Amino acid sequence: MGALVDNADLLWQGFAATLLIAVIAGVLSFVWGVVLAAFRVSPVGPLRSFGAAYINVVRNTPLTLLFLFLGGSTSALVGIVIPVSRDTYFGVTINNGIIFAIVALTLYTATFVCEVVRSGINSVGVGQAEAARSLGMTFGQTLSQVVLPQAFRSVMPPLINVFVAHIKNTSVAAGFATFELVAVAQRLSNANPGDVFAIFMGIGVAYLAITIPLSVAAEQLENKVAVVR
Repeated sequence: MGALVDNADLLWQGFAATLLIAVIAGVLSFVWGVVLAAFRVSPVGPLRSFGAAYINVVRNTPLTLLFLFLGGSTSALVGIVIPVSRDTYFGVTINNGIIFAIVALTLYTATFVCEVVRSGINSVGVGQAEAARSLGMTFGQTLSQVVLPQAFRSVMPPLINVFVAHIKNTSVAAGFATFELVAVAQRLSNANPGDVFAIFMGIGVAYLAITIPLSVAAEQLENKVAVVR
């Protein structure tokens, strides 16, 4: 445990990087996931086909492969280079590793957000959408003003569970030049082989500090929705 105390600054950098990646990718994946869900239920055939193809391909691709493609193959094969300012926020330097981690997690997590939101959309009575259309509302208006507000109420608990898994998935970034919590554990373990167990226990506690409050919130929301119903 002494290794963690002596390297508290490194631990904070890894913790802050994990939070930064999780929050930014979480917000982006929520937005992209809702858009994909709208595509899946759209009356426009090409949009439905694109949404279904995207979900089937990305969701069934290992997350590690997405990181590998975005972090290595993209720049090597097609010469894509993302210019970054390398500014520092909360002790985290924004570099290509951070950017690729955010992009990969956004693309991946959005598929699960999409399916959760789509299940909520399908749970709303068809009669409500028909009533909205009879009033002259377009598909977009019906979805945003009638269907989605009701759908979100029922899907919030499973949606939070998706983001709990999303936070744990940030650990994959450690293998791709991203200095987050697991990367901190690896560095400290290499420098302090006698404290490996304590180091990884400490990193585990750091993850639990993020995920347990979310899990508790999901359980409370689930109970509240059950009572309302």
